[in-house]
Amino acid sequence: MGTPRLTLGLDSGRGSRLDFLTHQALHGDMPRLSVDDLMTMAGLADLRGKGGAGFPFARKLQAVVRSAQRRRSPVRVVVNATEGEPAAAKDLMLLTRAPHLILDGAELTARALNAPEITIGIACGDAGEKSLLAAIDERASDIAVQVVRMPDRFISGEGGALVRGINGQTPIPPGRKIRASDRGVDGLPTMLSNAETFAQLSLIAALGADQYSTIGVPSEPGTVLLSVSGSAKSPAVVECPSGTPLSDVLVACHAPVGRGVLVGGYHGTWLRPDAVERAVVSRAGMEAVGAVLGAGVVVPLGGDACPLEETALVLRYMAKESAMQCGPCFRGLPELARAFDALVEGEGDPEEVQRAAAVGNRRGACAHPDGTARMALSALEAFPDDVAAHRYDGGCGTSKPGVLPLPKDDSGLRLVLDWSRCDGHGLCAQLVPELIQLDRNGFPESPTMDVPEKLEEAAAKAVQMCPTLALRLDSAPSG
Repeated sequence: MGTPRLTLGLDSGRGSRLDFLTHQALHGDMPRLSVDDLMTMAGLADLRGKGGAGFPFARKLQAVVRSAQRRRSPVRVVVNATEGEPAAAKDLMLLTRAPHLILDGAELTARALNAPEITIGIACGDAGEKSLLAAIDERASDIAVQVVRMPDRFISGEGGALVRGINGQTPIPPGRKIRASDRGVDGLPTMLSNAETFAQLSLIAALGADQYSTIGVPSEPGTVLLSVSGSAKSPAVVECPSGTPLSDVLVACHAPVGRGVLVGGYHGTWLRPDAVERAVVSRAGMEAVGAVLGAGVVVPLGGDACPLEETALVLRYMAKESAMQCGPCFRGLPELARAFDALVEGEGDPEEVQRAAAVGNRRGACAHPDGTARMALSALEAFPDDVAAHRYDGGCGTSKPGVLPLPKDDSGLRLVLDWSRCDGHGLCAQLVPELIQLDRNGFPESPTMDVPEKLEEAAAKAVQMCPTLALRLDSAPSG
């Protein structure tokens, strides 16, 4: 939509990758900039991280430089293209169609920092890997590029998880916040940013900050990549100038709004149709309607989907995506998923969801608990009529689950309770308290519980020791 920047030349062949010669003809050669000039240029264009946090690129670069000077150490450059968000596809599009934009921006940064190597994190089985490797082979560069495959999980997209994975550790967020600029790959100061961020940096260098800023709103210049799916009849990664009305993007993708639109992904916010009409594609524009732009994920519901059922499915998935290393995530997210399930089934209430959502409150080892809680609470706020219908009438009259993208999971297990056999002994809750909580009458609160891999052994023991044989382990249905 509008003047193409990141997508320039991609209409020349559906699905094809821009080779290096074509890329150079479209975008030119990258200049060589000192680190001070690079910081100035990124600051003038107000380049922010495109992975969700929106942190200023120039400030992150400055932090890396100061840390390296203080420690008198070399630095590392890392591109985060793992994109663990199931509804996100923008980084994959860049890897597949325009990988040289990412490589240009990363190489520009590495040269400015005198970094000898670039590391690019991708998801295992990523369809963009072949294209990325071919692009690397085309470039005659003295800077080495290493590609590291990460598990295709939601939490793999967290920066700390990527650094741990590159360092040969379990790729989960660290238990405490460690800035990559202080201690990242190999314990060295590391310039870590999202794939689109480096691609945008290459455009700023090629065009100059002034020319780059001629598109978009003055306070947030440039273009934005959006991953549009859900009810869209033409799902796509859309490039549009910042300030574009969100409704225009949905029309272009033939995406009916239905009851609402999820913006910002599964750590994002639900918007009602009236808010969608007012929303514009920018950080400030989304904040004005109570949402966050995040990593640019946009998922409209369409006409036949229940927003509460969709939210419940995502919450179950997010609970299973726990890193299993802190209480708000390990215990809190399953409880939040159970509370929301109960609300959907007409057996719970919004207050229970709110209590469960408050368990994180910035006490988690990473943003996963708080982000997931944000999505759940926004559903209560955006869809009060649906909440009332499920609570008092047993449902809202529509049900077409599966509009929100979720990965298939054929390997998981689910602990299933047979109410007709259960006598409320409570032994199961003692054996696996992370999964089973008892109600005031001493019976398990939920008839089904997804079992994370870490708890499979404990769940099997609960099944074996149940005095009335009321428990069994089944394969969880695929998402």
